[in-house]
Amino acid sequence: MQAVYLYIRVSTDEQAVKGYSQRSQLDRLVHYCKEHNLIVAKTIFEDYSAKTFNRPEWNKLFAELKLTKNQSSLILFTYWDRFSRNIMDAYKMLERLQNMKVSIQAIEQQIDFSIPESKIMLAMYWATSEVENDKRSRNVRLGMQKARLRRKMDQ
Repeated sequence: MQAVYLYIRVSTDEQAVKGYSQRSQLDRLVHYCKEHNLIVAKTIFEDYSAKTFNRPEWNKLFAELKLTKNQSSLILFTYWDRFSRNIMDAYKMLERLQNMKVSIQAIEQQIDFSIPESKIMLAMYWATSEVENDKRSRNVRLGMQKARLRRKMDQ
């Protein structure tokens, strides 16, 4: 039997702005599992950025999956940006997971990995998330620079 893991991740700003609350993600994932007769082995809640895979709960899950290597597992999340916001890291992690017989899937943006062309869509999802993150970082930096200049001018 396949072990199914629900991975629920938020960042504080995303939760407020986009409604990616943990409760919302959990409800959608549980509903999906019921519809597809999947039995959840574990639910992982993460409150950490997806810029890298150096996330506390992800590291625990990955360590657990390593111990059960060669046992078919599935990690579900709502959208691909819940998995990663770094396209290079995402592809590396996907390869590592596939080598361990672990599948991943975003229930709201499903990818059929048996169709080679589907990987184009996956690249778009990950690239879009990374670009969005980069733009947000740039805007924060520019805002901070502007605030510093204003303070200097006010002195």
